[in-house]
Amino acid sequence: MAKKSRTPAPPRKVQAPQQRKDPRRQRSFPGGPWVALLVVVALAAVAAAVVAVVVARGGGDDNGSAAVGAAQPTNLVGLQTGPAPWNPGLDTLPDRLDAVGVSDLSAEGEVVHIHQHLDIFVNGKPMPVPANIGIYDGQFLTELHTHDASGIMHLESPTDKHFTLGQFFGVWGVRLNADCIGGYCRQVTPWTLYVDGQPYSGDPARIDLKSHQEFAFVIGTPPNPIPRSYKFPPNT
Repeated sequence: MAKKSRTPAPPRKVQAPQQRKDPRRQRSFPGGPWVALLVVVALAAVAAAVVAVVVARGGGDDNGSAAVGAAQPTNLVGLQTGPAPWNPGLDTLPDRLDAVGVSDLSAEGEVVHIHQHLDIFVNGKPMPVPANIGIYDGQFLTELHTHDASGIMHLESPTDKHFTLGQFFGVWGVRLNADCIGGYCRQVTPWTLYVDGQPYSGDPARIDLKSHQEFAFVIGTPPNPIPRSYKFPPNT
């Protein structure tokens, strides 16, 4: 008698693995909420300290003058580091042009044409700011120069760019940085720069030149009064 064949059983359904529905446990901050609060306070204190350091390195700006430029290079050729009065620094002017960041122009620029005034006092006595700073023997002139001994600084550029007080002193060939002007360094001879009559505590070489600023370097005993402004001639 032939064996009866068995009908195969249908395939079993495979159940897909189920994901866990229980939420993950949230990690609690070690030490509880008081420690978390202390950490937040500490981070805020560190941030405030960083801001204070940045401001301090940027120097004071008590009168609102923009201090945006680079420091005066220390390796300028012919840099005068002795006491005032200082000569116009023309003998070595061509050797300083590139380092200072100025050009030898054949004529005064007209795109930027502004003026400032510079006073220098040593123990209350005014020191001369020479004529013809930045004007080389009738051959060329730079964007920063003087025409006479009035102390009026001329900024006349053919391109729209910023210039600094340090660049003017670089053209002049006189050392200027946060510690020294010429041969006067704060550790030995205290001095202060006043801009529009207000003391400036940052690096004076970095001050951005603007129209009709009054700069007064007061070395040693101050004059009375300290200049706050200058009466510029018409159309300057």
